[in-house]
Amino acid sequence: MKRRTFDILMATAGLFLAVTLVAAGGLLTWAHNFIGNEVRTQLAAQQIYFPANNSPAIKAPEFAAMHQYAGQQLTTGAQAEVYADHFIANHLKVIGGGKTYAQLSAEATAQPNNAKLATQVATVFKGETLRGLLLNAYAFGTMGMIAGIAAIAAFIAAAVMLVLGALGLMHSRRTSYATDILTGHPAPAAAPDTAPGQATRPSDDGLAGTAPGRSAGPSA
Repeated sequence: MKRRTFDILMATAGLFLAVTLVAAGGLLTWAHNFIGNEVRTQLAAQQIYFPANNSPAIKAPEFAAMHQYAGQQLTTGAQAEVYADHFIANHLKVIGGGKTYAQLSAEATAQPNNAKLATQVATVFKGETLRGLLLNAYAFGTMGMIAGIAAIAAFIAAAVMLVLGALGLMHSRRTSYATDILTGHPAPAAAPDTAPGQATRPSDDGLAGTAPGRSAGPSA
């Protein structure tokens, strides 16, 4: 294969890949914005606020992670994860005595007349439901963040491929069409009076066609 042909093929492939990466980056950007807006809208509608720093509700050491968002409204996936795992989860441990809703529900079924246990079951059910919803919001928020990072990477890769493709086309214009890809030099041309595969063999004194043993000079 000729070097110019190879350069053009590689440059064209690089430019096509650049266009593909730009399209992928655009879709990833759309996904990032869409997920972020949905998570923010759904969480804001719940009107959940973090307790203030001086609130007794987060005074205990297990609520330390809550202080970074003290007094703020819960609107992001990261905030949802903190509220679910460091506020609701800790309160549920106290309310349910460390037992899950499934365990408490089984006990309540065996003790239908236990009003206190029934109240525990109802409270833990509501708490775990809210916690699950918040953790879902955190998962979607994380996916949106990853989509944003992937979009940036796609745009950077597209820019690199665009530059390499342009350089490849420029190099192809400066390369002779006869240049071979393996040697990097033009292929040797055969002598016009020489049959293919046959080369002129010089004689010992450098003059072709002189018979051996005879002088090339004029006779006496």
